[in-house]
Amino acid sequence: MLLKTLLNYVEKHKSFVYGNTRLVSDNGPARIEVPIEPRKNSRPLCSTCGQPGPTYDTQRPDCPRRFEFVPLWGIPVFLLYCMRRVDCENCGVKVEKVPWAQGKHRLTTSFSRFLAVWARRLAWNEVASVFGTTWSRVYDAVRWVVAWGREHQDLSGVTAIGVDEIAYKKGHNYLTVVYQLNDGCRRLLWIGKDRTEETLRGFFSWFGDTRSAAIEFVCSDMWKPYLNVIHSCAKKALHILDRFHIMATMSRALDDVRREEAQRLRAEGREPVLKKSRWCILKRVENLTKTQLAKLRELLSYNLKTMRAYLLKEDFQNFWEYISPTWAGKFLDAWCTRTMRSKIEPMKKVARSLREHRELILNWFKARKQFSAGAVEGLNNKIKTTTKKSYGFRSVEALKIALYHTIGELPLPPTTHEF
Repeated sequence: MLLKTLLNYVEKHKSFVYGNTRLVSDNGPARIEVPIEPRKNSRPLCSTCGQPGPTYDTQRPDCPRRFEFVPLWGIPVFLLYCMRRVDCENCGVKVEKVPWAQGKHRLTTSFSRFLAVWARRLAWNEVASVFGTTWSRVYDAVRWVVAWGREHQDLSGVTAIGVDEIAYKKGHNYLTVVYQLNDGCRRLLWIGKDRTEETLRGFFSWFGDTRSAAIEFVCSDMWKPYLNVIHSCAKKALHILDRFHIMATMSRALDDVRREEAQRLRAEGREPVLKKSRWCILKRVENLTKTQLAKLRELLSYNLKTMRAYLLKEDFQNFWEYISPTWAGKFLDAWCTRTMRSKIEPMKKVARSLREHRELILNWFKARKQFSAGAVEGLNNKIKTTTKKSYGFRSVEALKIALYHTIGELPLPPTTHEF
């Protein structure tokens, strides 16, 4: 069977025919070249408006344009075509539109899609190495696939979203990420640079007023710029401050108490009982090892500020067992009062924050505990994995493209054949 017979089977294009293929080495790596010619009396299409028109002129036959195709048996394949210019009555003289490539791209759409599919599984430099191309061409392929997918993605039925920020490099450099959290569909919807009010407003502007009005649940942390924008742009949504972020804030406060008291004990020359105790008090009791559990029992016998803070944190876990928002609110009020009397400043700061956001916290019970930022954190871990797999990205744009491609659940461009 001839190679051009296979090409006509997997990649047949109207008004164009494949010529005789040849294997070329030129004292270097072998490659397969496949010439393409237009059918007789066929008219080229304008690359701007897509309308046919008369041929203005044709590229020199000794220097055709080369389009990279899916390699065969590890051998690079190139389609060779002498581009025509069309004298379009609407647009003037333009280069013709060809069906196997987009614009000025030197990769065929089939190869771009092929590389993009593998780029979801492997690091981009690995994809380039395996398939005999360059990192920049893999990037171009993924960028084109992501642009097509973002243009054709289905945004209907988005009723629950999660908003969070991630650090993408050292220093205070953040990206705002918005996820869809509906049952059966958890994906990345949007990424914006920084974590300001203007950034998040960019999401609602992109999402549109009609879709924003259909949002029923929004899950976020207590970052004030996010709270302000959600309050103004998703007024009908039930805004939830959930368990994960609240307990993470409380753990940080407990660790601050431990660190401060350990330094004080060391400065006073007292026994360093808090040495190597960090994870004993930060982990849940059921997750402690036998050694850590013994250490915790020993610490509970001391009258330390750290242990009083630890008991307050553990007592707060009972808050999440309630079903009624009313009774949960009574427990929250009592816990905050008790904490404010503890004279432990980091824990008092947490109590003040909980009082300030009381209604948003109780929305977690009104939503019947069905939405949690734990799902958001799970997607954040996928972001970290993608970044680590790629050993970081030098530009924010490349990182955004990689994340949309990996966890955006974007549709792929149609193709005549699945490689």
